[in-house]
Amino acid sequence: MADYDLVIIGSGPGGYVGAIRAGQLGLTTAIVERTDLGGVCLNWGCIPSKSLLRNAEVLDLYKRAEEFGVSFDNFKYDYSVAQERSRKVVDKLTSGIASLLRKNKVTYIKAEADIVDSKTINLKPSGDSITADRIVIATGARASSIPGLAIDGNCVITSREALALRSVPERIVIIGGGATGVEFAYLFNAYGSEVTILEALPHLVPTEDEEISALLERSFSKKGISVFTGSYVEGAEIIGDKAKLEIDSEGKKTILEADCVLMAVGVLPNTEELGLERLGVELSGGFVKVDTSMATNIPDVYAIGDVTGIMLLAHVASAQGVLAVERMAGMDVPDLNYATMPRATYCNPQVASYGLTEKQAIQEGYRIKVGKFPLIASGKAMAIGEVEGLTKIVTNEDSEEILGAHMIGSEVTEMLGELSLAMLLEGTSREVGRMVHAHPTLSETIKEAALSVDNEAIHI
Repeated sequence: MADYDLVIIGSGPGGYVGAIRAGQLGLTTAIVERTDLGGVCLNWGCIPSKSLLRNAEVLDLYKRAEEFGVSFDNFKYDYSVAQERSRKVVDKLTSGIASLLRKNKVTYIKAEADIVDSKTINLKPSGDSITADRIVIATGARASSIPGLAIDGNCVITSREALALRSVPERIVIIGGGATGVEFAYLFNAYGSEVTILEALPHLVPTEDEEISALLERSFSKKGISVFTGSYVEGAEIIGDKAKLEIDSEGKKTILEADCVLMAVGVLPNTEELGLERLGVELSGGFVKVDTSMATNIPDVYAIGDVTGIMLLAHVASAQGVLAVERMAGMDVPDLNYATMPRATYCNPQVASYGLTEKQAIQEGYRIKVGKFPLIASGKAMAIGEVEGLTKIVTNEDSEEILGAHMIGSEVTEMLGELSLAMLLEGTSREVGRMVHAHPTLSETIKEAALSVDNEAIHI
């Protein structure tokens, strides 16, 4: 008889959520973690970065104080205090996860896992072994770099080192204009850094709707953030503790100098030294290949989260963890629909979306109608002084089905739930437009955008 029904390797948002669900379902479960409980997301990713971004938002608001009739002398701010606050938030949440694991009778083992076979795991450095009926790989991923510019943790850093900084760099170049890149660009800019952000594709946040990306670029330019899209690093030189980069921006050569370079160009899967080759687990580009139940090609071995490379988002990892465990328990649950997974970026203005962009919908052959509502026409946005942004809904002209929703503005990430629920329930733009929303709220922009699909918006 195995020691456990299930052993999960990795305690990030996929691993610990899957472990808790397994405990709820009565499976004897252990979670093996080599570093910090909660994984990168909790310790050096989602949570500390959002804590720091909140500090940046408060700082931005103070800078606008006179707009609200507030004035003061000797304005001071200290980034080190913001960093300390972020670590306190992490500590509280880490202890909370440990408590939840105990509550659900999940055994927490701090060790490095080496998979011997589909039922056996060696624990390093102790040399002990544990057995399980099923194994879940939830080891996540780490930041990657680009050729010719190695990460040294000092001048060339990843988000991990960026979150540990006690002061902001005077000049920073951020390579990569996805969610991580734009969040740090906003953060460091708010605290006074001279920020330049490079993106190889034509727009920042390149997976988002192009109209939303363009609005973010405009907003960043107003804040003094230099944005280079369609740009590549052609050469790099580290001189002492400074970096000198040669940039090709759509054929134009530019030299950039910086005190720090932040790599935000993607990730590499943490699949080394796990014993996966020995086991025969099939990989693709280093990522673990799985089916719709999160099962690998080896019976009773599963993988969830970033290590699969499917969709590198914490909430997706959690959903995968729950799905895998429920399928193991014999529950009849539907496959995950990755096309409708919500996406959230927490710079200011925030970017939030799900589903198809306008361009993608057209490429897939849909006849579409689009509804838009600018935040500047929202009473609540005007009242709180946050009028920058747009809510946009893309629909199937034939069925009124919502194909995608795209938002940019203050706290728009909090409005994703309504649209996700509407899509889950196969709601239409007309039904969303008929919903009565409390006034004044930012969520009224969803109603107005839905009405705008049929040119029936009231307030514009």
